Amino acid sequence: GGMAAAVFLLLLLLAAGPGPGRADAGQERRDALREELLLSPLPTGDVAATFQFRTRWDADLQRGAVSHYRLFPKALGRLVAALGVRELHLALTQGFWRTRYWGQPPLQAPAGAELWVWFQPTVTDVDKAWKELSNILSGIFCASLNFIDSTNTVIPTASFKPLGLANGTDHHLLRYAVLPREVVCTENLTPWKKLLPCGSKAGLAVLLKAERLFHSSYHSQAVHIRPICRDASCLAMSWELRQTLTVVFDFFSSGQGKKDWSLFKMFSRTLTDTCPLASQSKVYVDISPKNKEKELLEVSPPPTSVHEAVVQGEKKTYAVYDLLSPSLFNTSRSLNVQLKWKRPQDSSEMPIPTLHAQRYVAGYGLQTGQICTLIYNTHPYRAFPVILLETVPWYLRLYVHTLTIITKGKENKPSYIHYQPAQDRRRPHLLEMLIQLPANSVTKITIQFERALLKWTEYPPDPNHGFYVGSSVLSALVPSVTAMKDMDVEQSPLFTSLFPSSDGSSYFVRLYTEPLLVNLPTPDFSMPYNVICLTCTVVAVCYGSFYNLLTRTFHVEEPSRGGLAKRLANVIRKFRGVPPL
Repeated sequence: GGMAAAVFLLLLLLAAGPGPGRADAGQERRDALREELLLSPLPTGDVAATFQFRTRWDADLQRGAVSHYRLFPKALGRLVAALGVRELHLALTQGFWRTRYWGQPPLQAPAGAELWVWFQPTVTDVDKAWKELSNILSGIFCASLNFIDSTNTVIPTASFKPLGLANGTDHHLLRYAVLPREVVCTENLTPWKKLLPCGSKAGLAVLLKAERLFHSSYHSQAVHIRPICRDASCLAMSWELRQTLTVVFDFFSSGQGKKDWSLFKMFSRTLTDTCPLASQSKVYVDISPKNKEKELLEVSPPPTSVHEAVVQGEKKTYAVYDLLSPSLFNTSRSLNVQLKWKRPQDSSEMPIPTLHAQRYVAGYGLQTGQICTLIYNTHPYRAFPVILLETVPWYLRLYVHTLTIITKGKENKPSYIHYQPAQDRRRPHLLEMLIQLPANSVTKITIQFERALLKWTEYPPDPNHGFYVGSSVLSALVPSVTAMKDMDVEQSPLFTSLFPSSDGSSYFVRLYTEPLLVNLPTPDFSMPYNVICLTCTVVAVCYGSFYNLLTRTFHVEEPSRGGLAKRLANVIRKFRGVPPL
């Protein structure tokens, strides 16, 4: 009887139809993971390694109908659905990318923490969603993003346009904030690695050893979420999550002393297997010849293939190692890519990037000062415009009438300017300008400011270290040296496709200048201690003496004349000439 009941129950379950898990298994797989590592020798002899992990998911997160997560992290998926996020870009960076010496990066980020988000038009209270989002991300990535508030949040009008699909660009749905003081370390890297489908157990993520990554000149990890077209017709939408990590190794500081390098020298590990969930896993090595002569670099083992692409206006050649190729791990159990220089590279051959900038603080004393920004256009014959975004904290009082823009000794008037003045303890200054950069020129932008005096409770624990001012942001379409062909985004390397090119003659670049460190008038915080000690001493001595005098009772004692023996002794002492008792 029990056996018949069990068979009957099984038939009922089968007749009920497939459950949600079986339905997904029966359909075509709707998510895919691509991972790649780009190794780029830098002109200074250092080497940059850029990891990109792209998870693409053909699902509609906004309607909240998704219940089964396979590759896409559930924490981020539910965050996008619950708060009405259209695009999310978070970067945590330690160090500064030296564009002048290292060239254009695949993805640059400012020092510290940077967060910018586009919300859906259906979000009614954007500020509330922004505050909630920053607090949740602070918990996910173990970072101090909960310190983002109205005093360091701005709403740009011209910069930070959506990188994915967008119905409209109402800038009131955009929020941007930077925390230049944020220190990035292993507690931020660990949750970032946990979002990967394979974690750090297989695939390229095996190389992400914290001890080596943070022993470097520059380290930046980022998360980019955006909606993209599902296919060429763009009738349906997919969601894309890109996790990127860029690190620059300096072999002169690490004691190697040689420019020859390998995966083991950089990461203390080699690649042993692939991530079983990845549909593509490749290592690209930039072997582009730096001049007209023969190539300077040779790689070993021999690459699976060679790929040519136009990246940021320059024609590049890459040696490609396809980890999914069965022949790659047949000869040896691990892959240790080695790159050797055929002859020493001449430092005079260093290419200068078309667009780069620097910024510094001028002036003396602790009352007034000046912020100076230098923007270089090294293109020999092409002029192009650039959008400059400046965010300055409220305690630096900008004098906008002192704003000057000088190019080649002449005044350069911006064609667009947007300025939002700061409000004390409520919002920062926001200055956006569209400036035309003539060919082969240096443009100097200066603005004067006055330092405010803070309340004594508003100073950080180390006030004499100084106060940070976030990086300036430069956005520009830079003219390309080489004509670029339209390529299929799905087939091209990941590092070429985050910023889509508008046309074949120019490419988009977003650059960041150095953050500034400004000293403010600082009170002597040891003075209250001295005052307290002195006051307590005075009070203890004076008040204690007065209190003693006022509360003590005095008793007068009558001297007793003594007995017979004492009187006899005094008579004898008197005869002897001795003082009486």
